[in-house]
Amino acid sequence: MSDFSRRKIRFFFLSFLKHDLKASITVFFVALPLCLGISLASGAPVYAGFISGIIGGIIISLISKSELSVSGPAAGLTLICAAAILKLGSIEIFFLSVSIAGLLQIILGLVKLGGFTHFIPSAVIKGMLTAIGIILISKQIPSLVGYNKPAFWSNELFNIITLDHVFSNVKSLYKSISAGAIIISGLSIAFLAVWKRTLAYKAGFIPASFVTVVFGSLLAFAFKNIFPSIGLTPEQYVSLPHRFLEQIKFPDFSSLFSNSEIWKTGVIIFFVASLESLLSITAIDKLDPYNRVTPPNRELIAQGIGNFFSGLFGGLPVTAVILRGSANAEAGAKTRLSSFFHGVWLLITVLFAVSLVNQIPYCVLAVILIRTGYNLAKTKMIISVYKQGREQFLPFIVTVIAILFTDLLIGVLIGIVYSIYFLVKHTYRAGYILKERKEGHHNHYTIELALNVSFLNKGRIIKMLDGIPEFSVVVITGTDSVYIDNDILEIFQDFKSKAHRKHIELHLKNIPEVQTIELH
Repeated sequence: MSDFSRRKIRFFFLSFLKHDLKASITVFFVALPLCLGISLASGAPVYAGFISGIIGGIIISLISKSELSVSGPAAGLTLICAAAILKLGSIEIFFLSVSIAGLLQIILGLVKLGGFTHFIPSAVIKGMLTAIGIILISKQIPSLVGYNKPAFWSNELFNIITLDHVFSNVKSLYKSISAGAIIISGLSIAFLAVWKRTLAYKAGFIPASFVTVVFGSLLAFAFKNIFPSIGLTPEQYVSLPHRFLEQIKFPDFSSLFSNSEIWKTGVIIFFVASLESLLSITAIDKLDPYNRVTPPNRELIAQGIGNFFSGLFGGLPVTAVILRGSANAEAGAKTRLSSFFHGVWLLITVLFAVSLVNQIPYCVLAVILIRTGYNLAKTKMIISVYKQGREQFLPFIVTVIAILFTDLLIGVLIGIVYSIYFLVKHTYRAGYILKERKEGHHNHYTIELALNVSFLNKGRIIKMLDGIPEFSVVVITGTDSVYIDNDILEIFQDFKSKAHRKHIELHLKNIPEVQTIELH
């Protein structure tokens, strides 16, 4: 080996130690509580979040061309996963849907349709993320208070709100919650807020979520040993199996063609996961100091392969995640080695550090997920959309409400349809500018056509032309128009005969002539 080659290897190794290794540890500390928390929020086994995190780090980073993005289980899919697992009735069947979603992503990337996100209005995307944030926050309330029954929202709390047997249900709710969990949750929230406002600036290399999990776990340990009366029960801690690999459940391939819900769920996961991944890499690319641009089709293929294997080995859906990617960029990562090694650290954790992970209380993970949900549904972002005007805010709020009352896919489709309604409405209004003046006894009308005039403007143009009084002078100009629909040109041709009968002096400037069909 030449001296130049040795110096080159040494340079890249030192660069890795200085940048990517440090960043990989930072991202690992961000990913660890999220892998646990997203499994909890999705109603899936704890190991499923780790599998998707490991695959997102090790497999996707080898295929993707994105140098800074980091993939793993996504908070944006928790709602879909939780509902699908319940509907399909089996986690093994759900894993089939995850693999199907991955295959669809691979196909979409191979046919080079990765730019489909450009056709979804930003107001609808923001509405989708906000609705997911609201649902994610609401789903963590039971864990936050240590509620030990399955139906927090529909039993005691709902009956209290509706004044149905208030006192008996208040008593039942009181017995079902944990004072220790409430205290730990409250102190963890306070600690997280203080850390973010003060210490985070001095120790920016330590993720706030990881420090909060350590703080909450130490509190739980102290309560258990010093104040056992308010200590948490074993069911209120993470329970990751010590023999991790033996607990993994694989997809049930026998149900592949016997249950249409598997395919429907796969399509929904495919749509949302692709959307979130493509939006994430767009955002992360903006943080890249080297201005590298990630090919969207290659990213879809990488994400598809990741989801295919995640479902195959019992993992949750995988996406590129903005939170992890931004943490990676802020930590000074330079290449994909950072993402790759964060997956390696997750793998080492589940193989050799299960006992430490099982000391984490669910209520502390709920705090982390509530913070994640708030980041998706920030008040500042909602106010920003509101200030952009009703054209942005109405599709946004319609999408949020539709998702909350239906499901994510239907809600997004309703938001898109409503946005199209606004587009059609504005296109209908924006076909031309009408200028009117009076000279002597005659009315002069100048109609300046817009840049694009489509068939959507037919009704308004016909109504406007029919309203022009007799003995007027009319000038219709298409000088600034790039496109004039043939239907509009036919209207102008037909108006010639009407103008003659009404003694209207008509002038057409830069308006092509077309033949119209006359009915006899």
